[in-house]
Amino acid sequence: MKTLSLTLSGVLLATSALIAPGLAYAQTTPAEGPAQVEAPADPQDESTQVDEIVVLGRYIPEPNRESPEVAAFLTSEDLARTGDSNAAEALTRVTGLSIVEGRFIYVRGLGERYSSALLNGSPLPSPEPLQRVIPLDLFPSDILAGVTVQKTYSANYPGEFGGGLIDLQTISTPSEPFFTFKASLGGNTETTARNGLIYFGARTDFLGFDDGTREIPGPIDLAFGSGKRINANNYTATELRRMGQSLINAPLRLLQREESPVNFGLGMTGGASMDTEIGTVGAVFVAGYDNAWKSREGVRQTGRLDAGRLVVANDFGFQSTQNDIGLNFLGGLSLVNGDHEIKWTNLYVRNVTKEARSQEGFDDAAGSTRRTDLTAWYVRQLLSTQLTGEHFFGEAWELNWRAAYAQTSRDAPYETQFGYGKNAAGAYIHSIQSNSIAFSELNDDVVSGGADLSYILPLSDAREAKFTVGVAGYDNNRDSAERRLRFNAINTLSADQLESRVDYLFSDFNIGPYLQIEEVTGSNGAAAYEGQLTVNAVYGQVEAEVLPLVNLTVGVRYEDGDQTVNPTDLFGGVTGLPRTTIAEQYVLPAATVTWNFAEDMQLRLAASKTIGRPQFRELAPQQYRDIETDRTFIGNQFLVDTEITNLDARFEWYFARQQFITAGVFYKDLDKPVESSVVDQGSNISQTFLNAPRARIMGAEIEAKKYFEFPENGMDFIANKRWLIQANYTFSDSEVTVESGDTVLTQSGLGVPENAAFYVVDGSRLQGQSDHVANLQLGWEDDAARSQATFIVNYVSERTSARNIAGNPDLIQDPGTFLDFVYRKDFDVLGRELGLAVELRNLLGTDYQEYSEKGGTKINVNSYDLGQGASISLTARF
Repeated sequence: MKTLSLTLSGVLLATSALIAPGLAYAQTTPAEGPAQVEAPADPQDESTQVDEIVVLGRYIPEPNRESPEVAAFLTSEDLARTGDSNAAEALTRVTGLSIVEGRFIYVRGLGERYSSALLNGSPLPSPEPLQRVIPLDLFPSDILAGVTVQKTYSANYPGEFGGGLIDLQTISTPSEPFFTFKASLGGNTETTARNGLIYFGARTDFLGFDDGTREIPGPIDLAFGSGKRINANNYTATELRRMGQSLINAPLRLLQREESPVNFGLGMTGGASMDTEIGTVGAVFVAGYDNAWKSREGVRQTGRLDAGRLVVANDFGFQSTQNDIGLNFLGGLSLVNGDHEIKWTNLYVRNVTKEARSQEGFDDAAGSTRRTDLTAWYVRQLLSTQLTGEHFFGEAWELNWRAAYAQTSRDAPYETQFGYGKNAAGAYIHSIQSNSIAFSELNDDVVSGGADLSYILPLSDAREAKFTVGVAGYDNNRDSAERRLRFNAINTLSADQLESRVDYLFSDFNIGPYLQIEEVTGSNGAAAYEGQLTVNAVYGQVEAEVLPLVNLTVGVRYEDGDQTVNPTDLFGGVTGLPRTTIAEQYVLPAATVTWNFAEDMQLRLAASKTIGRPQFRELAPQQYRDIETDRTFIGNQFLVDTEITNLDARFEWYFARQQFITAGVFYKDLDKPVESSVVDQGSNISQTFLNAPRARIMGAEIEAKKYFEFPENGMDFIANKRWLIQANYTFSDSEVTVESGDTVLTQSGLGVPENAAFYVVDGSRLQGQSDHVANLQLGWEDDAARSQATFIVNYVSERTSARNIAGNPDLIQDPGTFLDFVYRKDFDVLGRELGLAVELRNLLGTDYQEYSEKGGTKINVNSYDLGQGASISLTARF
């Protein structure tokens, strides 16, 4: 697609050329070259006569010039400058984006449900129980060539579009062979060289793979497969004893303390290409291993109303240590033959979290002090294979196609929990009814494909129109199941037994005579479900320079979606819960106008209609306990789709190479947005989901990037460098609207309409929306010294994390301000180029805070210290 822009004087010349084309002439200049206008030529000389004045903007970057939409682009240079380890961290530097839980991206204040992620244009499944969107911390920055964040909708993308769409582009095969090797070390003030909680696990845990220790024991696995609940009604005492004794004891249950080691990582990247008889064949690979430790120590409280006053209910202090092991591999092949290119990209990512946790404090429901110990092993895994093709047939026709299969999984074997109370002497003793061992597994896969056919129609010597039609489809399937066991005391336990270590109490000696295993897995569809989402779409789109300086992109997408969630009973019974089905068809229009009214300046206006679908777990009417927050989530089978109207305007001025100012405003109207709401279940925090009646969000964002170079003035440190200032700021304001007569459908209300005002406060802020998001980068580049340094500031204001029950204050998260420093330097040793990187994170010592507040009383729902981090890495380039 050709993009044209003119100087202000060129606008006048262009107008004259349209009136009398034989009287004005010009020369098209290269995209990065200076604008030129030649002297008038002989009007009788047909070889020099043209119809239009066309002068390209010199400084508009290629991605911004080629994209007809409001978009932000992270390049490989940006990723290197900030030194972020994964895609989630890197995207927090983009205007209007913030990160939640270190994994999920919020765009323009809208939660992760309103953002979608693609890998090289193909959709991805998710290994997260509570989200259908994939967590972006799964993608190491080493595999990325760049990231596109499109903030206005276009018909060639899926209709699930609210805040924005994130397209991750993996590195491609190079024209020249290369190989790099990287090693890194790091630490954190809250973790490294400090005593943390651990449990032994298995000998191969450091590799990110279990050696079989955590496999479901044979006798229990057979019982799970039988369809019979494990209890005394279905099995003999001997069989139950054998099942109980088959569970691994001390290695997976006993908490210990140990000094946490330093973090380390290894990585390799390489690629090459060669000419063959069938074309140029290329290959590229990335392989990485990371082993990191993270300790957290903080407070978890819940509140309740007492005579209208907010008071503390549960009040727990907790300590947690987790070992995160990451493995990743990317392999790609490509074949280029003239105007035809085929790529095959394969990605494997495995993230493992081994966690030990203990919390103790006052339990409001029990009216006494209690302690709970937990151990867990979570395996998140992504496997993706994608085949794409790009073909040009002459100068007019272009065909692009893609086919992909991606599978994610989350496996959590031996998720243990053991509770303790206090005896008359004040010593902790086992609370037998508070123990559990869970095995859960989630599998999610997506089969997708699509093709786009484009035809380029010349409108003149310098203008053209591109007509595109396309088809796309994907089939997303998910199944999730959890089995939960516990031990009961069938005979009175002695004081010595109750005060003994956990591995002694649950030893083979006590299982049978004193303790007996039973299954407490939820029935009636409460422990398992199957979900499916099938979407088929066709679209048409036209990109045309309808007038010199004015580019119009208009398209429409027809999307047929069928989403189902089917609760299943693991014991072969009828669940009694209906199969949830949302079958909808949508016509989704989108239009964007770009006006290059001056050289290197342009104005974009966009309007579109999009949708948001409930996530599988939100539709499954069963309870799920999130060990990360210690909260119970309950699905709502009565949720419906959200319909969104989007309006955008943005001014862009690229006043010098790699330097710019952009400013924009946006408005979104949401019909029936999905919100998380707290359920009243005593002192414990439980959350469910509902469709609020309506909401709107509006805001403005501005971004600027400027380089400075200073003359020689005796201060070599300043004069010999190129200084950078880059900043962006987003203000957004949202409001949920509840009018008289508005109703909501909840799971607890069994689908009977209830007064919406009881669950949602009129005028309240949209969940997850922060009023202010700001980023600042200050740094320098020294070409002579081959070094680069950057201070990075990120600020996100408080946001609502969940609605509370009527009369109680909402739960608020306050991300705060983060200051990082990244230094990079290249140097040569024995003829080999090496790269040194030093990264300092959270220099301000910002903590994590989630709270609720009313009448001067503040409840620390979840607060802990994050600590400061530091890492150093060395990269060898061959």
